[in-house]
Amino acid sequence: MSKSKREHIAGITNLPIFAPNMRIGLFGGSFNPPHIGHRMVSRQVMKRLQLDAIWWLVTPGNPLKNHANLLPLKERVEQARKLITLPNVHVSGFEAAYGFTYTYQSLKFLTQRLKGCKLVWIMGADNLSQFHQWEKHEEIAKLMPMVIYARPGSNQHSLNSRTATRLAKYRIDEYDAKLLPSMKAPAWVYLRGIMSGLSSSKIRTAK
Repeated sequence: MSKSKREHIAGITNLPIFAPNMRIGLFGGSFNPPHIGHRMVSRQVMKRLQLDAIWWLVTPGNPLKNHANLLPLKERVEQARKLITLPNVHVSGFEAAYGFTYTYQSLKFLTQRLKGCKLVWIMGADNLSQFHQWEKHEEIAKLMPMVIYARPGSNQHSLNSRTATRLAKYRIDEYDAKLLPSMKAPAWVYLRGIMSGLSSSKIRTAK
């Protein structure tokens, strides 16, 4: 596999500030565009897992998606920063600086770079349904605990998915969600709460 192009953009590809023992949620995606649904999930996960911070990791481009309508990384990061009004939620496009294409590459790097921090990976229930298609998906589940947030119409399908079935014994009750950052992976929680029907694809289609 050839290495992806590295792109350093001042103020865009920097990592947020961190300190040992911080409880950090990593929320990755194209954010094309970011919307209030992303903000809502961040607020709920921050509260229920008692996190110190959430990082939005704006990817240069999801390998499983069509990039024809993908806005430039700088534009998506800046839009996300304008949308976010929550303290301790930070936005970074750091993956571009290292040429990372896959989630596994980014999370592996962060587990090494942020040693001493307690990290959790955040994704929507719709992604759980296709998680088995991700590059090194089994290794991702072993890197850090995962938070799966309910999405309208995705609940039953995602909980019956190949990944949910394979990792069933590692699932914890959502009432114990605050324990997740301190748990050894694999471990995951399915959070039900306030949901938004918005999606980036719907917003793009409506334009």
